Amino acid sequence: MHVIAVLNQKGGSGKTTIATHLARALQLGGADTLLIDSDPQGSARDWAAVRDSQEVTVVGIDRPTIERDLRNVASKEFVVIDGAPQTASLAISAIKAASLVLVPVQPSPYDIWAAADLVDIIKDRIDVTDGALKAAFVISRAITGTKIGAEVREALAGYGLPILSTVITQRVIYPSTAAMGTTAMDLAPETSAAMDMMALAAEVKSILIGVNEYATTTQEVALC
Repeated sequence: MHVIAVLNQKGGSGKTTIATHLARALQLGGADTLLIDSDPQGSARDWAAVRDSQEVTVVGIDRPTIERDLRNVASKEFVVIDGAPQTASLAISAIKAASLVLVPVQPSPYDIWAAADLVDIIKDRIDVTDGALKAAFVISRAITGTKIGAEVREALAGYGLPILSTVITQRVIYPSTAAMGTTAMDLAPETSAAMDMMALAAEVKSILIGVNEYATTTQEVALC
């Protein structure tokens, strides 16, 4: 079972959008996938509850017992954890449960600086596990047509964690799909938003199991 924790202790990073879309993208790729909502606010659970015919199974575990509770969950190929902001104990629990930690970061100095404490926790866990835990940044909520990609990558490079090549841009379809309890892949599969999320799933699978079965996108060219 591969556990992917999507964590950022600063709100507004696009964490829940990435977690819900990643879980669905992995599912569309044929994987048996579960989404864990560890945020006491329950955003992912609210998203799932909007539709009666919800394809993604969402379970709430909003106590710092995630790594223990996952042992009682039926085995899945992938588990995606939507992490809680500003809650260190829940973040630590999610990191302990994870095979891979994704840290969404907006292209803003404030968001880059705010990642420091979380990166320290992740690095401590990487040391404890002798490198078994993987981690990477995801540039999130980038604005299409801007040329800030290179600067963001340079700033994040100082933290010593990899940065995924897939960039998640800010698009109107994401809040629209959230309100409908669905994803860009289901509502408009030919859009750039849907392709970006499928590319993200491809990178995740490549990191965890060395498989990249989705087409890559060229969306990063416009950002760098």
